[in-house]
Amino acid sequence: MGTHKEKLSILSEMIAFARVDHSLKDSEYQFLLGVASNLGIDKETFDGLLNEKSPKVVLKSQAERIVQFHRLLLLMNIDQEQHQKEIRTLHNIGLAMGLPPSAIGQVLEVMHQYPNKVVPVDVLINIFKAHYN
Repeated sequence: MGTHKEKLSILSEMIAFARVDHSLKDSEYQFLLGVASNLGIDKETFDGLLNEKSPKVVLKSQAERIVQFHRLLLLMNIDQEQHQKEIRTLHNIGLAMGLPPSAIGQVLEVMHQYPNKVVPVDVLINIFKAHYN
């Protein structure tokens, strides 16, 4: 998965999104740290991103953008709270990624049907597939 710069950009975007409500809860920090670990980014580098953003790198493939959208969706729901500002921001991020607006909207609607609002990966993929066909 991607270059080191892409990974740092992914994490920077996620950190900025987590701070939309002007705070970074411990549950969000732990989730982000787990994502960093999965991406092969050490804690020291990750903690550095909390103070200094990494330059934005546009994810090339549609699959990478959908995965990032899913990460952001999980992050939004990690604290069991969804604020309108978070939902609007996530919707706008999805649009900026070039994801279909109707698919974004559908994902944001169906998330309420699942425990902890965690949309299963297969459901997410099927939603985006339907909007690309």
